[in-house]
Amino acid sequence: MTTPAGMDRERFLATYGGVFEHSPWIAAAVWDAGPPAAGDGTDALHAAMCAVFRAAGRDRQLAVLHAHPDLAGRLAVAGGLTADSTAEQASAGLDRCTPEEFARFTALNDAYRARFGFPFIMAVRGRRRDEILAAFERRVANDPDTEFATALDEVERIALLRLRALAQ
Repeated sequence: MTTPAGMDRERFLATYGGVFEHSPWIAAAVWDAGPPAAGDGTDALHAAMCAVFRAAGRDRQLAVLHAHPDLAGRLAVAGGLTADSTAEQASAGLDRCTPEEFARFTALNDAYRARFGFPFIMAVRGRRRDEILAAFERRVANDPDTEFATALDEVERIALLRLRALAQ
């Protein structure tokens, strides 16, 4: 695979623009600052992308949070997720929820959005539905500052998993 440093801008953005959900501006800023050197690897690219994300300020970070879909939400049922989100949710079995689980996810999604103003975000790849529901139920009780920080951490974890998948 070609390293990020060996790509032109167009290819870099095509490859890494979706690492942060619907937020290609992060990859663009990394490119504009100079992508990591050829031997630096996935962790260096992840660190560069996270630095851009963290430096962007609360409004842009909130926009990234809003770009994420609800887990086992209506958009997933309608087939409207990105390929990455579809694969991630399927890996956790969220595409196979029982009617009771779907109802629980729907209620939690609604309660979470009402409390925090953005969707519940969790890196679900490799997780089980019961683990996700337990985390959801625990986190909906967090205070807003704690949950905002947790959501940012989870976005960065999702980005790392996506970068690792691209490197394979």
